[in-house]
Amino acid sequence: MTVYNDEVLAACSELIAHRRLGARITVVEGVATGASAAVDLENGLVAGVLPDGLAGSVMADARKLMSRERSMAVSYGDQAVFIDVIIPRPHLIIFGAVHIAQALCALARHLDFDITVSDARPAFLTPERFPDADQLLVGWPDDIAAQLAFDHRSYVVVLSHDERFEAPLWPMVLRAPVRYIGAMGSKRTASARVQRLSEAGYCEREISRIKGPIGLEIGADSPAEVAVAILGEIISTRRRPRMPLDLVGSPRRPDRQGKP
Repeated sequence: MTVYNDEVLAACSELIAHRRLGARITVVEGVATGASAAVDLENGLVAGVLPDGLAGSVMADARKLMSRERSMAVSYGDQAVFIDVIIPRPHLIIFGAVHIAQALCALARHLDFDITVSDARPAFLTPERFPDADQLLVGWPDDIAAQLAFDHRSYVVVLSHDERFEAPLWPMVLRAPVRYIGAMGSKRTASARVQRLSEAGYCEREISRIKGPIGLEIGADSPAEVAVAILGEIISTRRRPRMPLDLVGSPRRPDRQGKP
């Protein structure tokens, strides 16, 4: 049995092309060595096969590893699989073409984010001010919504202090599967935002998704320092370093040659 058959490779190529979070799973030890499959986080198994009696446990662990964007070899008794997670390029969506946004773009470029910046003021949203952005969208949030996908790879940063700019954003992002939502403003501003959203009918769980005041508390002062604090919070949300994996199987440590 070949490890990487054409069907699985084609499915993995589709996941990459459509920026889907998924994984390529290969049995590397046991009677079914060589069996392989491709899975999509949202749609489950999309190609290939997994051994009977092992599929449920492997799929459960694959979902956990995909949600943490980690690849790993995992043992299940006398069998072992390598779960190779396919990670789409993360999408940073910034609302508000302010100085912090400029610094944030420059730093996020080094972390290989796909960067979109939006603002209703064309004079502020120019290629000269944002050379590191992949996309510049001029308009109010509800005007440019059709040009954006708020999905699992999205990290949303709201830097505008204008309530008129924020208000149309919340219906788009609070109930979407975005990975992170952060909003600029003081604790007083954040408290007023919570009050408005609660009165608008959003539940506590939805409102609590907003990180506000935005960024890690590192004493940031300058725009560049605030950008570091925001990216630090985004990375922490993305990697979730303090949360245990709680896998069904047992993680395998690599040998001295780095092999699983």
